[in-house]
This record gives sequence, structure tokens and C-alpha cells, in this order.
Amino acid sequence: MALIALAADKGSPGVTTAAVALAAVWPRRVLVAETDPAGGDLVYRSAAAHGGPLNPNTGMLSIAATARRGLVPDQLWDHTQPLAGGLEVLVGLGVAEQAAGLAGLWPTLGRAFSQLADSPHAPADVIADCGRVSGDTPAVELFPQAALVLLVSRTEPEAIARVRDRAAALAAKLHGGSRGAASLATPLIGVLLIADPSTSAKLVHQVNDMLVAAQTGARVVGTLAEDPAGAEQLAGRKRGRLDKSMLIRSARKVTVDLYQQYGAAWANPAAGTQGMQGTHGAGAHGAGAHGAGR
Repeated sequence: MALIALAADKGSPGVTTAAVALAAVWPRRVLVAETDPAGGDLVYRSAAAHGGPLNPNTGMLSIAATARRGLVPDQLWDHTQPLAGGLEVLVGLGVAEQAAGLAGLWPTLGRAFSQLADSPHAPADVIADCGRVSGDTPAVELFPQAALVLLVSRTEPEAIARVRDRAAALAAKLHGGSRGAASLATPLIGVLLIADPSTSAKLVHQVNDMLVAAQTGARVVGTLAEDPAGAEQLAGRKRGRLDKSMLIRSARKVTVDLYQQYGAAWANPAAGTQGMQGTHGAGAHGAGAHGAGR
């Protein structure tokens, strides 16, 4: 099982940017799913592989009818679209009102996402961009099926305080209470910081100390560079060597660290690998996320 759910508590820390950046360097085949009930952004910002716009009706909107009849993981591919450069995406809803069509289906989607890695035909991990979450956000219903829930946060004091409180709330909801930092309860709750590389190491220690003191059970799993230029390249709005950008270099380190720690549990010999091909593709796929992100 390898469903990785990315979310934020409040504001615009860059969840979409983080999801696409990690997918660009993910070491196996990966599907980016825009599961934010408030609506997705990629359809407005990204070009499809054929050079035209993405189809807003193929994705989370179209999968609703299929899921009501039951959903086999491989059916997800019927609703995905490739971006220029090859990254495969499940386009999000257009407006929040469309989320009503997915009522009751979020657990079904979560199971399909988590089981896609074990597909005998087209296995892949899923990185789900869940946007901003709160206690009543339906996307939280995906989390019990996830291997890892990553809370994306910037490093202002108020942002760190919010992510600490959100981690504690999720631990209570998913694990039945707060856990110590050494907890192995699943899904693991992690924090992904968007930070200036020059100060990130110090910040990781400070935030981890805060998370441990609050008995959230969460910890910082890595940092993504706050790199507006790299984010513009990732979105296809600026030329340059994306694979050399601070954003992609930091994303690569995060994925390497995650796989060193948890990869054995996610291993699937049948799955393909992206490796450097994924990094190269990121330079062209116009992923449609920017530094401010969602």
C-alpha cells in the first residue's frame, strides 16, 4: 500500500506544489490525485500531453459515477490524463459544490488509491493533494487508507502552531488519541516544511521538539526549499534546468529519505520506476503548481 496524502491546516503553504514536486522525482510509477473537495487547480494551470488543455470533466468528476457501482483500482486509469512531460493526474473538481456528488464515496476512493500499488496490470503509488483540511472535510476519509499523511506547512510561528494542533487532532481521529514520537501507528502523520534551505536544519529540530512536547505522534519528515523560481519552472511558466532547482533537489532528498525509512513496506516488484526519468519529465510537464500553491 502506498497512498501518500498531502494536506494543510490553513492558508496556502504549497500543497499542490509539494505534491507535484514529489511526484516528479518519485522512484516508481505514480499518480497525482487532486482530491481537494474545494476544487483542483491543475486544469487551470497545466497543459495536457497533447498540448491542449486538460479536460475538466475527466477526473474526480467522472469517477463519481463509476465509484457508486464499486471501484476496482485499475479503473482509476480510465479517469486520468497525462500532463505534458508524462506525469499522470486525476484532475480535481471544478468547484466546491461538485463535492456533493462524491458524498459517501471517499472511503471507496481511499481503498482504490491504496490498492493501486498492488495492481497486477498497472501498479502505481498515489500522491493525493487533499488541500486544506479541517474536522469536517470529507477528504479526511481517505486518511485511514494512507501509508503516510503529510501536513505541509510554512515556518511562521502561527503556521507551526496550527500544524502542531492539526497533527494532534488527526492523531486523535485516526489513532484514537495522541501518541508518543516513537509511535508506529498507521497512517504515519508527518510534517513537510516549506523553508529557506539556509535555516531548514535548525527549524526541523525546533518543530520536532514542539511536536514531541505536544505528544502529537508526528514528526518532520523533510523540507522542501522555498524556491519561487523552481516552482515557476515546475508549472511550465519559466524556462530553466528544473532538475537543478532547489525545489527539485530538496524533493529528491525527501523521497530518498522516505524510501530509506518506509520503502520496504511499500515495495512492489511489479511496479515501474521513474527515477531520473521522472525528474527529467518534470521540466516539461507543466505541472501547474506555484510557490504559493493551495
